[in-house]
Amino acid sequence: MSLVDKITPKQRKLLLILADSIVTVFTLYISFLIIQAPMLTGHKWLFPLFILIRIIAFKNYGVYMFLWRYASIKETVILAKAITLSSLLIMSSLFITKSIDFPESILFIEWALAIIFIGGSRICLRLYRDYIVSISIKKIKKEDQVKVLIIGAGDAGAMIAREIQKVASLKYNIVGFIDDEETKLGQYIHQIPVLGTTKEVSDIVVKNNIKEAIIAIPSANGKAIRNIMELCERTKIKFKTTPGLYDIIGGKVSVNQLREVRIEDLLGRKVVQTDLSSISKYLSNSIVLLTGAGGSIGSELCRQIYQFNPKTLLILDNSENAIYNINMEMIKKNINPDKIKIVPIIADVKNQLHLRKIFSKYKPDVVFHAAAYKHVPLMEENTAAAVENNIVGTNNMISLTHEFKAKEFVLISTDKAVYPKNNMGASKRICEVLMQIQAKQSKTKFTAVRFGNVLGSQGSVVPLFKQQISEGGPITLTHKDMTRFFMTIPEAVRLVIQTGALSKGGEIFVLDMGEPVKILNLAKDLIHLSGLEEGKDVEIKFIGLRPGEKLNEVLFFNKESLKSTEHNKIFVAKPFNYNTNAIKTDIDELIIFSKNSINSEIRKKLFSIINKTQPKEN
Repeated sequence: MSLVDKITPKQRKLLLILADSIVTVFTLYISFLIIQAPMLTGHKWLFPLFILIRIIAFKNYGVYMFLWRYASIKETVILAKAITLSSLLIMSSLFITKSIDFPESILFIEWALAIIFIGGSRICLRLYRDYIVSISIKKIKKEDQVKVLIIGAGDAGAMIAREIQKVASLKYNIVGFIDDEETKLGQYIHQIPVLGTTKEVSDIVVKNNIKEAIIAIPSANGKAIRNIMELCERTKIKFKTTPGLYDIIGGKVSVNQLREVRIEDLLGRKVVQTDLSSISKYLSNSIVLLTGAGGSIGSELCRQIYQFNPKTLLILDNSENAIYNINMEMIKKNINPDKIKIVPIIADVKNQLHLRKIFSKYKPDVVFHAAAYKHVPLMEENTAAAVENNIVGTNNMISLTHEFKAKEFVLISTDKAVYPKNNMGASKRICEVLMQIQAKQSKTKFTAVRFGNVLGSQGSVVPLFKQQISEGGPITLTHKDMTRFFMTIPEAVRLVIQTGALSKGGEIFVLDMGEPVKILNLAKDLIHLSGLEEGKDVEIKFIGLRPGEKLNEVLFFNKESLKSTEHNKIFVAKPFNYNTNAIKTDIDELIIFSKNSINSEIRKKLFSIINKTQPKEN
C-alpha cells in the first residue's frame, strides 16, 4: 500500500485545502511579478480573499470529494470550471467594491496560472499513482504474467484495458486488441496496439504466446459470441467476457465484472428488457400471492416482486423443502420486515378448501399462478395427475381470485400449449381457456404469458446436459433436428411481471423470442464452455423422441393473430372464437371424469376438448 492510500479522507481533504491555499498565494504573487507591479502592503488582503473564495468554489463543485489518483478528463474539466468561477467571483467583488488599484491583467494571469498549477498538482497525484502501479507490475516476473488478448477495440475494450493497467495484482499483460473495423488496425489504445481482425486470431495467438482472451463486445449477439468462442477454442486459449450492456451501469466496465462465457450469451438474440417503472405501480404496497414459489420461475418471481415493495408477499408451494429454502432466502433479503411482510404457505392448489381459507384471510390484490406439473414424459404416464394439478389447480385459483375480487391474475403458460401433442401441453392449453372464459365475466384482470424453455430451470435440458458432462457423458439428445425457443430465468420473470402492467383482461402475451435454437448446437456449446471437446472428451448420443415430444414448438396458433403492445418485444395473441359455455361444461366433466377413469380414457376426453379450442394445424 502506498503512502497516499494510508491517508484518511479527512486528512486528504485538509492536505488538498492547504496545498490549494499555498498554490493560490504563489500564483497571485507570481502574477504581480510577471507584469512587474509593486506588491504594496495594501494588497496583502487579496491573499485571504483569493483563498477563501477559491476554497468555497471548490467545495461547491465537490472538488475535494474526488479521488484524484483515479481522475479522468471529466474531473479535470470540473476543476477548471471551479477555478474559473472563483476567479470570476473575485473579479466581480473587486469591481463592485472598486478595490482595484493595480493592473486588471493580474487577475487574468492569476487565473491562467491557477489552471496550470492547481490542475498540475492534481495530475501529479494521478501520475504518482500510475508510477506506483507500474513499479508493482515490473516486480512481477515475466513468467508469472498472463499474456492477454482483448477482442473488441471499442469503449468496453478500452475501459477493460485501462482497468487492467490499474490493478497490478491481476498479473495480466495485455499484448494487443483484435477488431474487425479496419480503421482501427495499427492504432494504439492506452499504448496497446490493435493487432488484427478476428480472422487473424489464430496466428496472433501463436506468434505472441497468448494464454487468455477477453471478449469485450457487450453488444454482440449469440451468433457473434459463438464464432469468437470457436476461434478461441481452436487455439486452445481460455476466454472470458464482459457483462451485457444491460448489466453495465453508468457505461463503466470493471475487471471485477469479467466472467466466463455463459450459455445465455449464446442465445440468438439480445435479452429482452422491460419497463420497470410501470411494473412498480401495480405491485407497490399490494398483497401479492404467488403459487409455485419454490420452483425456478416462482423463486425468481419472489426475488423480483420484492424489489417493488409489496405490502405482503404470500409465497405458496406444496413442497416443504422448496418453501423453506425460498423463505430463508427472502428473510435474509428482507431489510424492511415492518414494511414488507413475507408469509410462507405450504398448500396444494388442488385443495380448494385450504385455498379458500388463504384467500379469506389475506385477500390478495395480485395473484401469480406458477404452480404446475411440467415434465412432458412424466405427464404422458400420469394423465390424471396432469389434469388434477394443472387444470383443477388453475380452476381453483381462477375461481377464488374472481370470488375474492383481486385486481390482477397472471397465469404462466408455455409454448407447449400451442397445438399440444402431450398431456402437459394440453393441460396448459385448457388453463389458458379457463383464464379467458373467466376474464369475460369478471372485473379482475385475468391474463396469461406464454414462453418457451427457460435456461437453467429445474428439469430443463441445460442442467441435465451439465450433469451428463460432469459424469463424462454421453449427452443424450432425442433428435438431431430438434429445436426450442429459449429465454433466461430473469428474462422470463420480468416478462411475467410486465404482463400485469400491460393487461386489460383476457390476453395471452407472447414474447418475441427470436429464432428457435437447435438442441444439438446447445449441447455442443455446453461441451465447449466446459473446456472439453466433442467426440474426444464427451460423446453426443441420439436416443429418439420421448413420449409426447415434438421436434419443434411454436408460440402461437396459425389463426391467432399477433398484436403489438407498447413494449416492442411483447405481443398479444388474439384468441379465435369458440363456444364458451360448451367448453366450460366439457372442462367440468373432464375434472369429474379424471377422478375415476384410467389415463387413456382421460387423455381421450382431454384432447377432444383441445380439438374444439384450436384451429386446424397447418
